[in-house]
Amino acid sequence: MEQSRPIIAALYMCGVIFAFTIMAISGRAISFQLDTFEIMAYRSLVGVLIVVIIGSITGQMKKLRFKKMKLHFFRNLGHFIGQNLWFFALSLIPFAQLFAFEFSVPIWVAICAPFFLSEKLTPVRIGSALVGFCGILLVARPGMEPISIGILAAAGCSIMFAFTSITTKLLTRTEGIIDILFWLTLMQLVFGIICAGYDNNFKLPNSSTLPWLVIIGCCGLLAHYCLTKALTYAPATIVTPMDFARLPIIATIGMLFYNEPLSFLIILGAIIIFLANYINIRAEAKRKTNATTH
Repeated sequence: MEQSRPIIAALYMCGVIFAFTIMAISGRAISFQLDTFEIMAYRSLVGVLIVVIIGSITGQMKKLRFKKMKLHFFRNLGHFIGQNLWFFALSLIPFAQLFAFEFSVPIWVAICAPFFLSEKLTPVRIGSALVGFCGILLVARPGMEPISIGILAAAGCSIMFAFTSITTKLLTRTEGIIDILFWLTLMQLVFGIICAGYDNNFKLPNSSTLPWLVIIGCCGLLAHYCLTKALTYAPATIVTPMDFARLPIIATIGMLFYNEPLSFLIILGAIIIFLANYINIRAEAKRKTNATTH
């Protein structure tokens, strides 16, 4: 087994934090000029071009597979729905609140994994899910303020991202990264064009929106690439706490540049969600270590 190299993993996680932060800023910058379907269509177009160019240069496009298309379709449809909800929530709720909801994705994965991946629902998973749900309640703050459409969109995108994570894990058992990325970007391009054109008012990029769209497309691929590379250099028990640095960074940006309040309850809820995830990851790592030593 390759030795853990946390310094290199940390450098890649800096790329993840940078990419997701810039994508959030870019998404909000054009959210009042383009609808979410148009943003997704142009983001996917940029993604297709990048994947095809890199895949052609490396020779990976010649190895493109046409298997598991049904699973690709449902995986990419779920991601398309989740990403649209994410862009929609960007314009309605504070950055920190949206990012805090994102940290609940592993909790939903832990709950749903037994049904899709034949994994056991252990007491630790149940306990971490309950703790994480308490954190979600603090972030959503039901009863303290009305449940807005932005909150519902953020909650919905976290569930869709969990579905994407589960189906991606199923795909990685037999499919390569180039297959997953190519069909992801291509199918979402088709979904975006269809949904954006339903009202016969498909807006073309202009000089003010085109740079942001290119940035969104590049940052989306960069974030997933850096996260994958980070996990190859260090286990999830090390990588996950690094990813949590996204929250204070985006919360500070929201406070300084968008006049967003730095809510104590959102930060507290995010910390609780993080602890629930970390407890679950530590338990899984310990279980795997025990399995390999027996």
